[in-house]
Amino acid sequence: MSDNPQLTAHSSKLKVAVLYGGQSGEHEVSLMSAASVMEALDDQKYEVTPVFISKTGEWAIPFEDLRKFDVVFPVLHGPMGEDGTVQGLLTVMGVPFVGAGVVGSAVGMDKAIFKDVMRAHGLPVTKHIVVRKHQWTASPVDIEIEVITQLGFPCFVKPANMGSSVGVTKAKSVQQLHEGMAEALKWDRKVLIEQAVPHARELEVSVLGNDELQASVVGEITPSREFYDYAAKYLDKGESASVLHIPAPIPDALAQLIRETAVEAAMLADVRGMARVDFLMNGETGEVFINEINTIPGFTDISMYPKLWAATGIPYTELLDRLIALAMEK
Repeated sequence: MSDNPQLTAHSSKLKVAVLYGGQSGEHEVSLMSAASVMEALDDQKYEVTPVFISKTGEWAIPFEDLRKFDVVFPVLHGPMGEDGTVQGLLTVMGVPFVGAGVVGSAVGMDKAIFKDVMRAHGLPVTKHIVVRKHQWTASPVDIEIEVITQLGFPCFVKPANMGSSVGVTKAKSVQQLHEGMAEALKWDRKVLIEQAVPHARELEVSVLGNDELQASVVGEITPSREFYDYAAKYLDKGESASVLHIPAPIPDALAQLIRETAVEAAMLADVRGMARVDFLMNGETGEVFINEINTIPGFTDISMYPKLWAATGIPYTELLDRLIALAMEK
């Protein structure tokens, strides 16, 4: 007989609630990720219940009913799902859940705070400034001068709390800076403006584990557009699609350093369970910067997180098993 009572003939399947949808600008991405997750979960092991959250915040079931499940699998990308809010709710209710806890989720969601944590520990991040809505409204000229003198053009303008490149633009002039700020402020009151990395190469690593984190092979993305924006990630298909290189065509020593840095970054941000850590490499100098961390990375059939683990030897279905086991362990 198995030593694990959850796998004995006398035990029932684990009851898993998959949370998806949500109120963020990544609602549609969540739908795609959740569909992939629910299709791949082994129905011999799990009794899966989809729990949809609408764009206006209505839950398909009373959230108190989540106590009826053995584990919750949040597949909620962006604010009000990936930012520690849902994780706090589940923690208070005492329900095991997949992924990072409150602190790791909050730090990972806010790009500005995440970069501050990395920089405080000596890890390389791109040069950037943080602008809040009231500052931009009160004195856009002062911000223009700061961007020109400290960062230069081109630069990227990003909502601080958003993923999937929603609201991200590349500014090559003051006019485009204004346009980018208008777009970013649709999604967040805080905006990150960061120096563009010359001829940037986009490298990504998947991380898995609780107290001891493992890193996948390094992957590289060649975007279908000027940079890896929302359309390049999810809309461009066929010959127009972005290209994933797994493993990334970089020297072994550099790949090992990036993998180690990904684990260190996740630990410093107090991220457990899973994460995807994204890097930018200067195509001219080879200098590497940590770009951001995603605590609920995409789980679609084209997403890097599961693809990187598959290339490392953990296929999709087994990856989901491990994530659920890590949630129960926490």
